[in-house]
Amino acid sequence: MQQSSTDPAWWRGGALYQVYPRSFQDSNGDGIGDLPGVTQRLPYIASLGVEGLWISPFFKSPMRDFGYDVSDYCDVDPIFGTLADFDTLVTEAHALNLRVLIDLVISHTSTEHPWFQQSRVSRDNPKADWYVWADPQPDGSPPNNWLSIFGGSAWQWESRRKQYYLHNFLSSQPDLNFHNEDVQQAVLDVAEFWLKRGVDGFRLDTVNFYVHDKQLRSNPPQPAGHYAVGVPHCNPYALQQHVYDKSQPENLPFLERLRALMDRYPGTATIGEIGDDHQYERLAEYTRGQRLHMAYTFNLLGHPCSPAFIHSTLQEFVASTEGAWACWSLNNHDVDRVVTRWQPLGEASRIAPVLLGLLASLRGSPCLYQGEELGLAQAELPFSAIQDPYGKEMWPDFPGRDGCRTPMPWQAAAPHAGFSTATPWLPVAEPHLSHAVDRQEGDDQSLLAHYRRFLHWRRGNPLLRSGEMALLPAHEQVVAFVRHEAGEPALPAAEGDTPKHLVCAFNLSPLPARYELPAGTAVIPVNGHGFIGSHEPQVILLPPHQAFFGHLVPQSQLARSASSCPASNSETSPSDLGLSPSFMPST
Repeated sequence: MQQSSTDPAWWRGGALYQVYPRSFQDSNGDGIGDLPGVTQRLPYIASLGVEGLWISPFFKSPMRDFGYDVSDYCDVDPIFGTLADFDTLVTEAHALNLRVLIDLVISHTSTEHPWFQQSRVSRDNPKADWYVWADPQPDGSPPNNWLSIFGGSAWQWESRRKQYYLHNFLSSQPDLNFHNEDVQQAVLDVAEFWLKRGVDGFRLDTVNFYVHDKQLRSNPPQPAGHYAVGVPHCNPYALQQHVYDKSQPENLPFLERLRALMDRYPGTATIGEIGDDHQYERLAEYTRGQRLHMAYTFNLLGHPCSPAFIHSTLQEFVASTEGAWACWSLNNHDVDRVVTRWQPLGEASRIAPVLLGLLASLRGSPCLYQGEELGLAQAELPFSAIQDPYGKEMWPDFPGRDGCRTPMPWQAAAPHAGFSTATPWLPVAEPHLSHAVDRQEGDDQSLLAHYRRFLHWRRGNPLLRSGEMALLPAHEQVVAFVRHEAGEPALPAAEGDTPKHLVCAFNLSPLPARYELPAGTAVIPVNGHGFIGSHEPQVILLPPHQAFFGHLVPQSQLARSASSCPASNSETSPSDLGLSPSFMPST
């Protein structure tokens, strides 16, 4: 089976849509979503204007962490279907010009994986060194102070070997030993198995967790008042600086080996998930040279929601990443949905469109999470309905991740919102019914229509897909930046026939905003994106929760063109400025 590779660099600016298959569409009436269900809904995904989809794990698994505990990397768990179902999904996706990326969970396996079953038996079997084993301290306690993200020590005792094994997550998720070359080759063989089946790439789960400190040194504590990134403060994991249990330099040569494999399959790409206190520095390191194609961090997947915070985050990204390519997201299967996290910015129906505009205009590749295009808020579940082991451990301070994993609402009046004919593994959230797909289809003013309109418009804008990014000054209501052609200065310095700078401004507040253009510049509005921001000379005018897009040109160019035209009450058009029709705004 061949990859969909008409454009080998499709990933550079291509938009993705994450599918959590357990909750997307159930095709066989068992209450759990599956691969045929995803295939059934591929036309819907394609209609959004994205270039590809990322599918969360569907491998064989005991499902203690719902697929992120793999017992067989090269087969589909029966609850999701078969390998033949996966092949059909890839074929149908490629027919719709959609790329398919799958989750590659290789930092750890399930305890039920045959590799671990052999490794745990003795200290001298062929796979004895395939996992991270260590002797106890003299008093019998664990080798060091490393903690599991899911609570408690990261070490679990194994009586047969009389040693501890490392697990950064559940005790049923032992960590592979990437210091072992045989382990590296084994997981590369897994990757190639799926590349040969036609996948277009991988989302690499916990990519900076692969390699641990060989000396097993204990982590130092966080400074007072500081917490590790990406975990709730109620979790003791947040109280350590994780300098030895992850993000080790020996990880980089492995990433280069993985990239060499990917390069043998043109048009494929990798996205790394990075959880680290120095996230952007790590992102730059991991995407530099022949390593990952792109990576994402948790900076915009957290709770702060002010324009000042977003501006400072982007400022840090620009300063720290040395031109690295990011995959940006506001939602995924591990965090509360953004319209709930950032509720102080406004109601979902108002804030969701401008958040999409911001996300999909950043330099990088945007990734949406299923239901984001419907404006779904975080579902509230009683403890009796919680399935997530993380939530069960941290309840009630942290209720877990189930609230963003509830079933996709397809039909408001159908049983279980059209997700399944049986009781779903998680309940459909009652407030989601009014946001169901069938309630929004055909309504040109719906949020779903706005997402489609904007993402299709973005696909035809080369500056948004691959241009450089320069931040404009901070503002208490507005986040603004310029996307410009590579090799051009941040602001237009000379008159030209084609626009090479696009100003993007987003009012994230419930009040009207005015944003001054950079001195010496003028703007030509661009239409077709669905926002209603406008402008006066030197000022962008933004209604609440609105955006503005316009080509930035030297003020002298606009003045010269205006003075050469006959007096008229009509607005100056791009053709009056000598701009190429291929760059004229769509209407």
